Amino acid sequence: MSLNKWVAWLPGGLIHANIATSTMFSATSGSSVATAATVARVATPHAEKLGYDQKLFTGSIAAGGTLGILIPPSINLIVYGFLTESSIPQLFLAGIVPGLGMAILFMLATIIMCSVKPSLGGPRQFYSWKEKIEALSDLIPIMVLLVSIVGSIYAGWATPTEAAAVGAVFAMIIATVNRSFSTEMLLDSLKGTIRITSMIMLVVLGAYVLNFAMTAAGIGRVLQSAIESVGLNPITTLLIIIAMYVLLGFFIETLSLMVVTIPIVVPIIVQLGYDKIWFGILMIVLVEMALITPPVGLNLYVVNSSRVKGKMQDVILGSLPYVMIMILMVVLLILFPSIALYLPTNF
Repeated sequence: MSLNKWVAWLPGGLIHANIATSTMFSATSGSSVATAATVARVATPHAEKLGYDQKLFTGSIAAGGTLGILIPPSINLIVYGFLTESSIPQLFLAGIVPGLGMAILFMLATIIMCSVKPSLGGPRQFYSWKEKIEALSDLIPIMVLLVSIVGSIYAGWATPTEAAAVGAVFAMIIATVNRSFSTEMLLDSLKGTIRITSMIMLVVLGAYVLNFAMTAAGIGRVLQSAIESVGLNPITTLLIIIAMYVLLGFFIETLSLMVVTIPIVVPIIVQLGYDKIWFGILMIVLVEMALITPPVGLNLYVVNSSRVKGKMQDVILGSLPYVMIMILMVVLLILFPSIALYLPTNF
């Protein structure tokens, strides 16, 4: 509700609160699916009561949730950093501007659509400056959590792994202050952490084995030689790689898609003279697209499952405008690499 008071006056009303909340939650979650699930559970009942267009409303939640793997701290950026031996703090810095930029573009697209067809957006809500300022106090816990995680990394006090522990401690302190801490909640959190960590570590372990096997077999060298023999220029090769990610994203889950392709694609990208950090952000945007494109788009299923009734095709259709925004961001990253590289280069 805090962010709703600041953005609900825009054409589109509560849809902007979905995107803004997803952006804020992404800065502490690191998971797109968790972000989409959390926002969907809170926002969907309000949409049904206020008469919002279900397609656009649910599509905005699915799309907003994808920001969880671009805005730091991001699980997928950490995996990319490990697999490519890239600096994770630099990857986090590189993801800030594209992540916030994409959130702004999502909101601009919503404003345009709801201005052209006001019935899509539902009622706009207006609040006084006093109410807006008072609402900011509700954001203090999440800001404390954000600063404790990301701030400790950039200050040099903790590695990304240690920062996760710092964040967990601060989360328990916040839960205790809010009187929501319990043994049951702690056990549920530990079980969830074990499940997610085990899954990610198994995927990363498999990636290292796959990487070693392909290196030993010389697959990377063969592919590089094949590309060089065809005589394609770097930009044409990059566009082919982008098209490959778009197509594979329809059928392969995001983390698996990264693990399978990174050992093959990144050496080729480096050979072509592109920056690994820049390509990591470009890849994450493409992987985000896979989260909201059927038939395997996880966020689509997560958002649809949060509704009492409604068809899956509504969420799919509602997410299409935001897929176009992601394509626009891919184009902008290619034309202006500094969007991703400015902060890592200068800080």
